[in-house]
Amino acid sequence: MTDKVDLTGQVALVTGGGRGIGRATAIALAEAGASVAVIARTQEQVLETAALIESRGGRARPMSADVTDAEAVQAAVDQTCENLGPIDLLVNNAAVGTISGPIWETDPAEWWACLDVNLRGPFLCVRAVVPQMISRGRGRVINVASGASLIPIKYFSAYAISKTALMRLTESLARESAKSGVCAFSVNPGSANTAMANTILTSEEGKRWLPWFSTVFDKGEDFPPEAAAHLIRLLASGEADSLSGRMIGVSDDVQEMIQSAELIKQSSLYALRMRSLQSEELSKAKPDHE
Repeated sequence: MTDKVDLTGQVALVTGGGRGIGRATAIALAEAGASVAVIARTQEQVLETAALIESRGGRARPMSADVTDAEAVQAAVDQTCENLGPIDLLVNNAAVGTISGPIWETDPAEWWACLDVNLRGPFLCVRAVVPQMISRGRGRVINVASGASLIPIKYFSAYAISKTALMRLTESLARESAKSGVCAFSVNPGSANTAMANTILTSEEGKRWLPWFSTVFDKGEDFPPEAAAHLIRLLASGEADSLSGRMIGVSDDVQEMIQSAELIKQSSLYALRMRSLQSEELSKAKPDHE
């Protein structure tokens, strides 16, 4: 993917920007010229991210906030607009992973807390940011989803379900805001070497319930956080706006997807759909309802 993306004049808000994919994304956007508001619960981490951006000549605004707190989210958005300007790009990256084991043995509060961060958090951020985007006639929302959205994964239900729902939230937002100049994307960052991944790899719960996860890293099938950051930067450029509503992964050929945008739309590709014995005939006769 090209590194020749110019985001000069844009303002981005990145949640979960204190480490991992969020930090890599904030840095990548700043390097392309965007002013970046960095949000996470841990103040020390967002300060570190902002310092890294500023040491490279970029502009950053660090803020400590919990994305599940509607008032805190709105305050962070207001501060971003006051200090950096109207928000052009919202990156919903903040997430937690709950290794729950069998559903019937899962602690309800822990299970729901995962959805609270991974789904309610992005919803609250969208609710706080998108109205101003609509009023300005432009904007992009990028939701960091997961490959766990695409297949059922045993013993990881809270995380997988939250990310699947996030994909549908992205599709709904793309449809509802399409005529207002706002685009929305889901991103599949692949398995990345992050704090969440490390917890799965090293914890007793992870070893017990998700033993297969370590083979991804053993075989070198993981992706660095920068891969997702570069994809997000490309989407921020507007080059792939014709793919609004779709899930785009770090291993996808984005240029080929852009060239095939009409086919992707007509065939409901890169989207959550139920397939049946009649799916092929129905898809030929009736594309997605707009």
